[in-house]
Amino acid sequence: MADDLDQDALAAEWAASLGAEDGEDAGEGAAGKSPAAPEEDSGDDALAAEWAAALAADEQAGVKKEKEQSALAAQAKVMEFKDLSDEAKAPRQDTGKRDLDFILDIPLDVSAELGRTRLLINELLQLGQGSVVELNKLAGEPLEVYVNGKMVARGEAVVINEKFGIRLTDIISPMERVKQLG
Repeated sequence: MADDLDQDALAAEWAASLGAEDGEDAGEGAAGKSPAAPEEDSGDDALAAEWAAALAADEQAGVKKEKEQSALAAQAKVMEFKDLSDEAKAPRQDTGKRDLDFILDIPLDVSAELGRTRLLINELLQLGQGSVVELNKLAGEPLEVYVNGKMVARGEAVVINEKFGIRLTDIISPMERVKQLG
């Protein structure tokens, strides 16, 4: 509200100063101003009135915005959150059963490897039906089972219902898997 009074006072002061200049100009107009001078004086008054109206409208918009902000501030609440630091520091109680249900549907690539070898491109191009490729494993050695490219078990080949399968004979311990990474 105080700003409204300041703006009104400024507008009135400006209008008064323009009126004072118009009074001085009126004396000059008699001395040698063109006949268009009275129209300019009324234009200055109209301009001053427009400025005063614009300032008042701007001030009203500012007051309205302040009222809206204060209404919004009254509606706002301070949120309080539970302190979880003690619970985070406390040791977890092992219930014996881990809840791993959320990972049971993740697909994995499982492969069994009979053996490996290295060939030159020339040797690969010369392979044909009936060719024999020598592998690095001996007959009777266990196959290696890989899950997503990491060895997890060893086993032996079996035939079940005319399909190949692997009977697992050795599961790789977590320590052995870590050693394989290095």
